[in-house]
Amino acid sequence: MKHTMTTHEIADALKSDDNANWSWNGAKALAEWLEELEEDTGEEMEFDRVAIRCDFSEYASLAEWAKDYYAEDCWQDIDDLDIEADASEEEIDDAIREHLQENTMFIEFEGGVIVQAF
Repeated sequence: MKHTMTTHEIADALKSDDNANWSWNGAKALAEWLEELEEDTGEEMEFDRVAIRCDFSEYASLAEWAKDYYAEDCWQDIDDLDIEADASEEEIDDAIREHLQENTMFIEFEGGVIVQAF
């Protein structure tokens, strides 16, 4: 017996996970992305919020992801991010975005970003 979940049901199940810290906007963005992935591949997926929690993390911004991933005090010095010392916030975001595009999947949404572990 199968139950096809709606976007709202997926987001609600993600949000209700006490071991994750999804915002409502983040849970909804991730739910929409998972639905698009299922459509694009043509394969039905089984919902597993534990696996999703382990594979994805939500951050308030691209810079917050970089601080967490590279250590708060040295992320701007990482060569593969190619960030100049006097870079603007937009240039920093662009460099982080480019780095993520080359290495993993990420979802930007109003209020933050979700990054797949790599």
